[in-house]
Amino acid sequence: MGALIASLAARQHLALALLSAWLIVTSPWVHMYRRIPANAGLFDYSHIVLGLAALLLAVTFMVSCARRGRWRLYFPWLSGDVRQAGRDLRGLLRREVPTAEGGGLFAIIEGLLLLALLATAVTGGAWLLTAGSAEAVGWRSHHVLAARGMIALLVLHIVSVSLHLLDFIRE
Repeated sequence: MGALIASLAARQHLALALLSAWLIVTSPWVHMYRRIPANAGLFDYSHIVLGLAALLLAVTFMVSCARRGRWRLYFPWLSGDVRQAGRDLRGLLRREVPTAEGGGLFAIIEGLLLLALLATAVTGGAWLLTAGSAEAVGWRSHHVLAARGMIALLVLHIVSVSLHLLDFIRE
């Protein structure tokens, strides 16, 4: 059963990576503000449909990542454990690449990225649910802010993975 869950999580990760990439890259061509415009096109509708798919996947991926106490790997700060992250930060000052496991800096970045992904998806869903109302504009603002935070964390995640792969290749 554990292997099945791991395989599912890997597929969820890949699907979320592809969906997020599409949603981020095409977002400049999305023309929604308070409601779906009458002349909405491919990018508008694909953003809605794929955004809803990302919301569903983000929730199920969070469950996959957090089950059986694994939440401590991605969110060690919730239990007050920041020792490994502190070691990783001190190591960065000595030009050492942090480890990929053990609730350290890279894992915290992954956890924060997952939270930002959820926040982006939830605020996007709320924006859609309130379309046509005054609240839609507020939810749009929250969605844009969450998306920008997610993008920043995504860049950190990509850098972290790249550093880890470089370290792996060197050995």
